[in-house]
Amino acid sequence: MAAFATKQSLLLLSSLLLLIGVSTGSFYDNFDITWGDGRANIFETGQLLTCTLDKISGSGFQSKKEYLFGKIDMKMKLVAGNSAGTVTAYYLSSKGKTWDEIDFEFLGNVTGQPYVLHTNVFTGGVGNREMQFYLWFDPTADFHTYTVLWNPLNIIFLVDGIPIRVFKNNEAHGVAYPKSQPMKIYSSLWEADDWATQGGKVKTDWTNAPFSASYRSFNDVDCCSRTSPWNWVTCNANKNSWMWTTLNSNQLGQMKWVQDEYMIYNYCTDFKRFPQGFPTECYLD
Repeated sequence: MAAFATKQSLLLLSSLLLLIGVSTGSFYDNFDITWGDGRANIFETGQLLTCTLDKISGSGFQSKKEYLFGKIDMKMKLVAGNSAGTVTAYYLSSKGKTWDEIDFEFLGNVTGQPYVLHTNVFTGGVGNREMQFYLWFDPTADFHTYTVLWNPLNIIFLVDGIPIRVFKNNEAHGVAYPKSQPMKIYSSLWEADDWATQGGKVKTDWTNAPFSASYRSFNDVDCCSRTSPWNWVTCNANKNSWMWTTLNSNQLGQMKWVQDEYMIYNYCTDFKRFPQGFPTECYLD
């Protein structure tokens, strides 16, 4: 009964009316290329998108829809070879001074050194919730699936279906949670060699340009979205649906494996950064 009441209260908190989004996976149908002056392109009748970066400019794209909760998948293949100084960003974000944001950022490295997967969650314009990981595969050799599952209970970051991080709704303990601002999907390939690789010690080698990242198999079938402010309808919030998904015991074990073996930074253990005590969520289960 208590669980039912909790779900009902969360529904009231997130009662913006939304359109159930069903995607064909076509980049033509789902995204707009927004910058790069021809450096981002769509191929294979809408099934492949590439972003490129050269010394003049990077490139990027954004979704046509805005989302308020959803399970969103994208297959990506990252910049190969010496990718030092490059960042491939894939994230959801709202607008305004108090924006919400859910981040995947892939920080390039010199040939033979691993990519760093940087994750963060912003609420009300405040982030500072970074967790970073190495990957257990070469993300440049083939396409791999990167997923955000965002619902009223938690935000789950997954790689090839394996959870790597969870940010829970702890509003009851005074922790802000993104639940009311619709977000678009954004992705871009850009140069950030002042910080991206080994703290900015390794710079971009432009003799390797143009750099390229590729995208396939976008899927937003399980989501609440809108294409216009006039299109809101109620989400399907069945108790057994993605809207109420949390990690089961097997998934918790998978996440522990990733965090034990591949996590390289966790803001919740950075004593130097938070000498007066960690953020509240770091003390909660």
